Amino acid sequence: MKCGTCGSGITADEKFKKLKDGGVNRHIYYRCCKSRDQNCKNPAINETDLILQLKKLIDDLSITSLPMKEKITSEVQRIKKFYSMMLDEKAQIYIKKIDVRDYGKFILQEGSIDEKREFLRCLKSKIILNNKIIKLS
Repeated sequence: MKCGTCGSGITADEKFKKLKDGGVNRHIYYRCCKSRDQNCKNPAINETDLILQLKKLIDDLSITSLPMKEKITSEVQRIKKFYSMMLDEKAQIYIKKIDVRDYGKFILQEGSIDEKREFLRCLKSKIILNNKIIKLS
Protein backbone atom coordinates (compact mmCIF):
# COMPACT_ATOMS: atom_id res chain seq x y z
CA MET A 1 0.00 0.00 0.00
CA LYS A 2 1.34 3.42 -0.93
CA CYS A 3 0.48 6.99 0.07
CA GLY A 4 -1.58 8.69 -2.62
CA THR A 5 -0.13 12.09 -1.74
CA CYS A 6 3.65 11.56 -1.67
CA GLY A 7 4.20 7.93 -2.72
CA SER A 8 5.72 6.76 0.57
CA GLY A 9 4.80 3.44 2.12
CA ILE A 10 1.94 3.04 4.59
CA THR A 11 2.65 1.91 8.13
CA ALA A 12 0.45 0.77 11.01
CA ASP A 13 0.29 2.54 14.38
CA GLU A 14 -1.21 0.72 17.33
CA LYS A 15 -2.86 2.94 19.95
CA PHE A 16 -4.35 2.07 23.32
CA LYS A 17 -6.97 4.12 25.13
CA LYS A 18 -7.75 3.57 28.80
CA LEU A 19 -11.43 3.45 29.60
CA LYS A 20 -13.09 4.79 32.74
CA ASP A 21 -14.07 1.26 33.78
CA GLY A 22 -10.40 0.22 33.75
CA GLY A 23 -10.50 -1.56 30.42
CA VAL A 24 -8.43 -0.73 27.38
CA ASN A 25 -9.50 -0.15 23.78
CA ARG A 26 -7.00 -1.07 21.06
CA HIS A 27 -7.04 0.85 17.79
CA ILE A 28 -4.83 0.46 14.73
CA TYR A 29 -4.37 3.34 12.31
CA TYR A 30 -2.66 3.17 8.93
CA ARG A 31 -0.77 6.29 7.91
CA CYS A 32 1.89 7.58 5.56
CA CYS A 33 5.39 6.86 6.87
CA LYS A 34 6.53 10.20 5.34
CA SER A 35 9.78 8.80 3.95
CA ARG A 36 9.50 10.85 0.75
CA ASP A 37 7.88 13.99 2.20
CA GLN A 38 8.22 14.83 5.90
CA ASN A 39 5.33 17.31 5.56
CA CYS A 40 2.83 14.91 3.95
CA LYS A 41 -0.68 15.74 5.14
CA ASN A 42 -2.40 12.50 4.11
CA PRO A 43 -4.60 11.59 7.13
CA ALA A 44 -4.51 8.20 8.86
CA ILE A 45 -7.32 5.66 8.46
CA ASN A 46 -8.67 3.36 11.18
CA GLU A 47 -8.10 -0.35 10.52
CA THR A 48 -11.85 -1.06 10.74
CA ASP A 49 -12.59 1.47 7.97
CA LEU A 50 -9.68 0.18 5.88
CA ILE A 51 -10.94 -3.42 6.10
CA LEU A 52 -14.48 -2.37 5.12
CA GLN A 53 -13.13 -0.59 2.04
CA LEU A 54 -10.88 -3.53 1.12
CA LYS A 55 -13.80 -5.93 1.37
CA LYS A 56 -15.77 -3.75 -1.07
CA LEU A 57 -12.84 -3.56 -3.49
CA ILE A 58 -11.87 -7.22 -3.30
CA ASP A 59 -14.07 -8.18 -6.24
CA ASP A 60 -12.06 -5.83 -8.46
CA LEU A 61 -8.65 -6.97 -7.20
CA SER A 62 -6.37 -9.18 -9.21
CA ILE A 63 -5.45 -12.13 -7.00
CA THR A 64 -2.71 -14.68 -7.51
CA SER A 65 -5.11 -17.51 -6.91
CA LEU A 66 -2.82 -20.53 -6.73
CA PRO A 67 -1.35 -19.93 -3.23
CA MET A 68 -4.75 -18.87 -1.90
CA LYS A 69 -6.56 -21.83 -3.48
CA GLU A 70 -4.03 -24.22 -1.94
CA LYS A 71 -4.53 -22.55 1.45
CA ILE A 72 -8.33 -22.72 1.12
CA THR A 73 -8.26 -26.37 0.07
CA SER A 74 -6.07 -27.37 2.99
CA GLU A 75 -8.25 -25.41 5.45
CA VAL A 76 -11.45 -27.03 4.12
CA GLN A 77 -9.89 -30.51 4.36
CA ARG A 78 -8.81 -29.73 7.91
CA ILE A 79 -12.34 -28.65 8.85
CA LYS A 80 -13.81 -31.80 7.27
CA LYS A 81 -11.43 -34.00 9.28
CA PHE A 82 -12.34 -32.16 12.46
CA TYR A 83 -16.09 -32.55 11.88
CA SER A 84 -15.64 -36.22 10.97
CA MET A 85 -13.76 -36.82 14.21
CA MET A 86 -16.38 -35.03 16.27
CA LEU A 87 -19.48 -36.48 14.61
CA ASP A 88 -18.74 -39.89 13.21
CA GLU A 89 -15.92 -41.31 11.13
CA LYS A 90 -18.38 -42.24 8.37
CA ALA A 91 -20.27 -38.94 8.28
CA GLN A 92 -20.11 -37.20 4.94
CA ILE A 93 -19.38 -33.51 5.30
CA TYR A 94 -20.41 -31.31 2.39
CA ILE A 95 -18.85 -27.88 2.14
CA LYS A 96 -19.75 -25.79 -0.87
CA LYS A 97 -17.04 -24.63 -3.21
CA ILE A 98 -15.33 -21.64 -1.68
CA ASP A 99 -14.37 -18.68 -3.83
CA VAL A 100 -10.95 -17.11 -3.26
CA ARG A 101 -12.55 -13.67 -2.93
CA ASP A 102 -15.00 -14.85 -0.25
CA TYR A 103 -12.13 -16.42 1.64
CA GLY A 104 -10.19 -13.14 1.32
CA LYS A 105 -13.10 -11.22 2.81
CA PHE A 106 -13.23 -13.67 5.69
CA ILE A 107 -9.48 -13.38 6.30
CA LEU A 108 -9.65 -9.57 6.24
CA GLN A 109 -12.44 -9.63 8.81
CA GLU A 110 -11.50 -12.56 11.07
CA GLY A 111 -7.94 -13.60 10.23
CA SER A 112 -4.78 -13.18 12.25
CA ILE A 113 -2.24 -10.53 11.31
CA ASP A 114 -0.13 -13.20 9.60
CA GLU A 115 -3.12 -14.45 7.59
CA LYS A 116 -3.99 -10.90 6.52
CA ARG A 117 -0.39 -10.28 5.43
CA GLU A 118 -0.31 -13.56 3.51
CA PHE A 119 -3.53 -12.67 1.71
CA LEU A 120 -2.39 -9.13 0.87
CA ARG A 121 0.90 -10.51 -0.54
CA CYS A 122 -1.19 -12.45 -3.08
CA LEU A 123 -2.68 -9.27 -4.54
CA LYS A 124 -1.36 -8.14 -7.90
CA SER A 125 -3.02 -4.72 -7.80
CA LYS A 126 -1.32 -1.87 -5.96
CA ILE A 127 -3.41 -0.15 -3.32
CA ILE A 128 -3.20 3.62 -2.86
CA LEU A 129 -4.40 5.36 0.30
CA ASN A 130 -5.41 8.99 -0.19
CA ASN A 131 -7.59 11.07 2.15
CA LYS A 132 -8.84 7.95 4.00
CA ILE A 133 -9.98 6.33 0.75
CA ILE A 134 -8.27 3.36 -0.88
CA LYS A 135 -8.06 2.95 -4.64
CA LEU A 136 -6.45 0.49 -7.01
CA SER A 137 -3.66 1.54 -9.31
